[in-house]
Amino acid sequence: MKHFASILAAAVAVVSLSNVSLAQEGDAFKLPEQCSAADGASMGQSGMGQMSGGSSEGGMGAMMSMGNMDMDAMPEHVRENMQKMMQTMPAMHEGMMNENPNVAFACGMIAHHQGAIGMAEAMLNHGEDEQLRALAETIIADQTAEIEVMTDWLVDNVK
Repeated sequence: MKHFASILAAAVAVVSLSNVSLAQEGDAFKLPEQCSAADGASMGQSGMGQMSGGSSEGGMGAMMSMGNMDMDAMPEHVRENMQKMMQTMPAMHEGMMNENPNVAFACGMIAHHQGAIGMAEAMLNHGEDEQLRALAETIIADQTAEIEVMTDWLVDNVK
């Protein structure tokens, strides 16, 4: 669990530092249009760094003393996981900021589930353990189905 927390902290640091070199242009994850609908308006874009009490320039990474991370020195599976996190974390933050708690939940969880799918895909691309590969396939199927349920809920309930 400690290892996962360290990886998650590193991912958050990278996202908050806005290191766009990992994400290719156009790769950003997009939430359903209902997540930014007028009647469930967002509370504004304060930025992750400002939410955590840090400056908008240093963000959470500066607060966590992560310093400069050498992405090239990281194994390919770590870089791939970081890239997937960078693509979905801004959308998760945006979705969770919705003033309507139901919409905030659905929108935040859609992005969160997409991040889990990305991590599972990285496992399938790089991992060899058959039990974990089977789990990754299950995660992809389950999270995809749950995204569909939440997206359908948004279509039916947010006008």
